[in-house]
Amino acid sequence: MNRILEGRGALIAGASQGLGRAIAGGFVRQGASVAICARDPVALAATSHELSSIAGPGQQVLGKPCDVSRPAEVEELAAWATGEIPGLDVLVNCAGIYGPKGPAERNDWEEWVEALQVNLLGAVLLTREMIPRLRQRGEGKIIQLSGGGATAPMPRLSAYAASKAAVVRYMETLAVELAPDRIDVNCIAPGALNTRMLDEVLAAGPDVVGEEFFRKAVAQKESGGTSPERGAALAVFLASRASDGITGRLISAVWDPWESLPVHREELSGTDIYTLRRIVPEDRSRRW
Repeated sequence: MNRILEGRGALIAGASQGLGRAIAGGFVRQGASVAICARDPVALAATSHELSSIAGPGQQVLGKPCDVSRPAEVEELAAWATGEIPGLDVLVNCAGIYGPKGPAERNDWEEWVEALQVNLLGAVLLTREMIPRLRQRGEGKIIQLSGGGATAPMPRLSAYAASKAAVVRYMETLAVELAPDRIDVNCIAPGALNTRMLDEVLAAGPDVVGEEFFRKAVAQKESGGTSPERGAALAVFLASRASDGITGRLISAVWDPWESLPVHREELSGTDIYTLRRIVPEDRSRRW
């Protein structure tokens, strides 16, 4: 069987549960060795054991607890991962939290800052540590998980929305900086997943997160939400040779035809398709 990540190595942050766990599983099934991290050592150990059971001969599955918002831990993680997996050439950052919920002016300030530390600064810290290592290899892939907060307002989840928009623009900027080094940088919008973050919204209730958002959360819970396997499949694609040269994009796992993007590789590189952008009146057929 042809496994498209055969021989590749990946560091996957936030991989103990939810989409991160699904991505790690997809990578292992496609032949990659993986080093995974998360804050919860118990959940991390369980995921490592599960992944080891599906790994083939020669594949490594390693786990190390890490809080990506702590610089010393991130530095140690990057050195450990690249030391244990010499061929490591892919970074996937799934670590993320909702942060405080409710009207922005009432949010606990320390909780608001913590959301940015995990969602934005954690991604910055990890990429800063990994970029020199990927550059030394002469190529690489950086894959960042985003979410709805990057492309639309999320009332009563202001820290989450702000951090997700910021991390996408940061990754778009890195994509330009790292293009000469053959390091592709992309973001994934995975869709509405039924994860612990959804459970947090349901537990908070409509008075905190707002009636409309709560109703959508209930409907999502009842419908089963988007399968995390779709987001995992997109992550596998972006880590593979098939996506070489596709960079600086925010791609929806659910709505965008990402399987066909290699056909449009050259055309895509000269456009702002799948990026954050400013809309002007002419874009909406207005003449203001």
